Amino acid sequence: MKQTEISDRGLVRLLPATYHKPPSLRGLVDTDDEMEILAEIEGLTSGRLLAERGRNPHLDPRELAWQRRSRDLRIYGDSHVNAAFTYTRAGGNRFNTEDRGAWYCAWQVMVSVSEVAWHRTRELGFTGSFHDSARYVELLADFIGIFDDLTDEPGHPALHPDPAVGYPEGQSLAQHLRRAGSRGLIYPSVRAPAPGVTTLKPCDHQAFLEVLDSPPSPTEALRAAFRRTKERSLRQNTWLPTMN
Repeated sequence: MKQTEISDRGLVRLLPATYHKPPSLRGLVDTDDEMEILAEIEGLTSGRLLAERGRNPHLDPRELAWQRRSRDLRIYGDSHVNAAFTYTRAGGNRFNTEDRGAWYCAWQVMVSVSEVAWHRTRELGFTGSFHDSARYVELLADFIGIFDDLTDEPGHPALHPDPAVGYPEGQSLAQHLRRAGSRGLIYPSVRAPAPGVTTLKPCDHQAFLEVLDSPPSPTEALRAAFRRTKERSLRQNTWLPTMN
């Protein structure tokens, strides 16, 4: 596998707006002492805080982000980074198991949109109902270093569009790379359209953007767009740092 050196700013990760908000506990207490007690109680069930305290057997706290100086990670940045590695989906994702997470992001926001759309539609399909709404925010991160790169291997088993096939292969590859000291992996998105190519009609794009901005229940046009998205295979670059 080739390696690629990059120094890029503003790679995009989409996060549900529900998780991007100022701390909500302050309004429940009257003093700083009460705030500390309440935060401690909340922390008993926080996967992120448990990992930061060294109580996650799959993560070394030294792998996580820490605020070393007042200008570092000013606005909830460290918590968002650490949450990506400490909260997982059952069965994991393409390059992470359910034991530890990963930071998935892309150079272009519409690649992240395509990935989120596919996975959200898949999850709604499990419930049998597509009546749902969500609002997302963009998290921007800069990356500097040498990373493993799968973009020249579109036929790699880890990039198979069927999660039942691609995920076990990808998780095995990621574990191998992490043990070898890899800083992360660049790979082509399996869900996004190829550069300059789209299978979405203009009305589908508009419906999708409207749902992202002020989501009503998904429209039939949007659901049809998502169904076509599921048929696509290897697509435009998406980015995954698997490990610090």
